[in-house]
Amino acid sequence: MLIEIDGSMGEGGGQILRNAVALSAVLLKPIRVYNIRAKRSNPGLRPQHLTGVKAVAALSSANVSGLSIGSREIVFKPRVLSGGRMRFDAGTAGSTTLMLQSLMPAMAFSKSPVEIELKGGTNNPMAPPIEYFQYVLIPTLRRMGCEFEVQLLRRGFYPRGGGIVRARSKPVKSLNPIRLTRFDGVKVIRGLSYSCRLPSHIVDRMAKSAEKILASEGYDVMIERQVLQPGDKLCSLDPGCGIILVAELKSGALVASDNLGKRGVPAERVGGEAAEELLRQLKAEAPVDRHLGDQLVIWACLAKGISEYRVAELTSHTTTSIDLCKIMAGCEAEVDGRLGSPAHIRIRGIGLENPFT
Repeated sequence: MLIEIDGSMGEGGGQILRNAVALSAVLLKPIRVYNIRAKRSNPGLRPQHLTGVKAVAALSSANVSGLSIGSREIVFKPRVLSGGRMRFDAGTAGSTTLMLQSLMPAMAFSKSPVEIELKGGTNNPMAPPIEYFQYVLIPTLRRMGCEFEVQLLRRGFYPRGGGIVRARSKPVKSLNPIRLTRFDGVKVIRGLSYSCRLPSHIVDRMAKSAEKILASEGYDVMIERQVLQPGDKLCSLDPGCGIILVAELKSGALVASDNLGKRGVPAERVGGEAAEELLRQLKAEAPVDRHLGDQLVIWACLAKGISEYRVAELTSHTTTSIDLCKIMAGCEAEVDGRLGSPAHIRIRGIGLENPFT
């Protein structure tokens, strides 16, 4: 019996496909996803979605139909989560982190350890940078019992991509619920200002701009600088730069913001915008930023017991994830708050257990 998923529901983007395929693989429930990315200007599957679905299919020994560029419908029938070592190449600057979003639940509930190497973009607009996974998502999932490690082997920027990321995981028996509701002040703000194939002053100007704004609000700030040039093994094929800022709260919770450099935009503005965005999230006095708020939904849905967290800003990505998890997994969820404002999210997970551990 196929579960029917309308890809135009809620925010109507690629995230519905990514989460649907992830849940299908973990729950071993076959699905049909139609109207894929219906609300985007270029609807249907793009190369990164194609690669992401193929990767989850390989991990779950799934039969898949409809896998072609521009396709608006797929049928995905998983069989078993087996683990192992795999490599996938988007062939473009398609985001490696968005591919990982689909893969990680299946990796966690696999029969044996998984090692996956992904090639594509590592720092893309409209996608979490690889540093967000390393500094925020993975440390947070560790609280739930996950064992992930993500390593950057080479940066990848638009247009060619070519970045390489290696992700490793060990199987979990089950996931602990997470509780992140209290905002108890900022301990320190750390960050990374990085560039490839660009003059070193760009990194320094991004960092100094962010440091000045955050220090003026009384925060302790430490921003690392990373300047990569051809010859460095981490250096990308194309020039690019960006910054990520992470506020560590006294409780250990992590709130972040990031920004990518753009042609014609001064480095000071890139760093300044990241700092202002972080301050905006911190003013909401919530221990979960808007991006983590949506990424945690699928994990809370699979966990044992009740997860609760307060998010700095409720987004349509988050509410769409919740609706999808209700349809596919039957979890219960309550949201107290409205879009664009802080919100309290409560999810009763289904307590999925890994039969292999």
